[in-house]
Amino acid sequence: MSDKIKTSVDITGEKIHWKQDISYGDYLGLDQVLNAQTLRSGAHDEMMFIIIHQASELWMKLCIHEMTSAMDCLKDDKIGPAMKMVARIARIQEQLIHSWNILSTMTPKDYMSFRDSLGQSSGFQSFQYRIIEFSLGNKNAAMVKAHADHPDRYAAVNDALNAPSLYDLTLQLLAKRGFDVPQSHIDRDWSNPYEVSDQVEAIWSDIYKNGDKYWDLYEWAEKLVDLEHRFQTWRFSHMKTVERIIGYRRGTGGTAGVHYLKKALDLRFFPELWNVRTAI
Repeated sequence: MSDKIKTSVDITGEKIHWKQDISYGDYLGLDQVLNAQTLRSGAHDEMMFIIIHQASELWMKLCIHEMTSAMDCLKDDKIGPAMKMVARIARIQEQLIHSWNILSTMTPKDYMSFRDSLGQSSGFQSFQYRIIEFSLGNKNAAMVKAHADHPDRYAAVNDALNAPSLYDLTLQLLAKRGFDVPQSHIDRDWSNPYEVSDQVEAIWSDIYKNGDKYWDLYEWAEKLVDLEHRFQTWRFSHMKTVERIIGYRRGTGGTAGVHYLKKALDLRFFPELWNVRTAI
């Protein structure tokens, strides 16, 4: 026991120490976290709006942490730990989905009471979201420009753009395992969008048809499908929440709002894993 513990209080039979090396609040940095909500209007709902978006950014920070480690594991053919990390990301996505349920309690009138305080700020400018999207394979070099005024963020997003995605690393792993992955799909300019390959689809078809033989790859494929499914559910919930609150107004950052979000629903991270379902 630390010599710095000086006092304790007996509460319902439990001896609780109040003075110690580090407290609960100190460990979590609660002074900084709980004082990070700067309201720019007198509107009641602005507090909820800020906290939901701040909490979402914290969840995204954890997604990036797990994604980075999962990708490192794939490089070393450690698919077991990578599966655990990707499964955790999918569960984090559930929390992000639930956040829209809370935000949807805000009416159009509630939002308009503080919307002008947002200025040109927009979720479109979230650099962590962009890193996640790039890491999953939705590459678009034009999106990096939005972060040009913040050198550290720009560098982080640009690094994700120019690095192989989770799916790129998966295809490299398949090649190491002896599958005939096209060279164009394991050694390319990673900043370019992924192009669908019939040859890659045929490989996944073989894996799915022979799941007992390729069990870990079969399981990995399903983890990826689960991850994308939840990501798309998050996108859909986002779109419907925006539609419910502001209808078809333009977004604060200048995007087309709901129209822009609907287009994002057509994007695929792991296209062959979806196409193969029809083939088999």
